Amino acid sequence: MADTGVFYKKLAMDAKNYLLYLKEIGIEELPVQKTGVRDQGALSSLESVREELGDCKRCKLHEQRTNIVFGVGNPKARLIFVGEGPGEDEDLQGEPFVGRAGQLLTKMIEAMGLKREDVYICNVVKCRPPENRPPQPDEILTCRPFLEKQIDTIKPEIIVALGTHAAQTLLNTPEKISALRGRFHWYRNNILLMPTFHPSYLLRSPEKKKEVWEDMKTVLAKLGLNVPESKKPV
Repeated sequence: MADTGVFYKKLAMDAKNYLLYLKEIGIEELPVQKTGVRDQGALSSLESVREELGDCKRCKLHEQRTNIVFGVGNPKARLIFVGEGPGEDEDLQGEPFVGRAGQLLTKMIEAMGLKREDVYICNVVKCRPPENRPPQPDEILTCRPFLEKQIDTIKPEIIVALGTHAAQTLLNTPEKISALRGRFHWYRNNILLMPTFHPSYLLRSPEKKKEVWEDMKTVLAKLGLNVPESKKPV
């Protein structure tokens, strides 16, 4: 016991002397490793991308928009959903996928055993195209760098491209979604990408929901997640 007491006394003295030495050379406090640094770093980076986007007027889509619709969700999500562009509800609320198609996407995510807060959701273009028309090539070209920066910041394991325009943009291909869906492709050779039908298409063609559910089950399997037994296709 005596030896143990001497040991701890010496240890305390050594620690005190070391702290006095640090103070003498101008170091007033020790660096502390903070938890959640990666989360905060990813969030800060997304905020930086949003700041760079600013009050964007780089293409003609800004002329009729109400709000820029940047993106929402987990800044370190393993899974990102990318659509083509905001609709009327999204333009009014400034959040992607909140209208009828967005409600269906939310049901799809929940059927996978996840929540919207677990994933990240965004679009190829950040402003609503007039009358919800598809984004035009020059609009996509202008907005694409910001989408790429979002993906580069989050570093997901898998991207789900919702619809033809999202899939064509991310894969640099002219192929239609019907030819692309159902199997994984590579985005920039390091992130798996699953193309599938857009929720707005499913509202018009509900018989295609089963195919989308098969795509989502493939995504879950690749992520190492089980399909919830209580869940059914959307």
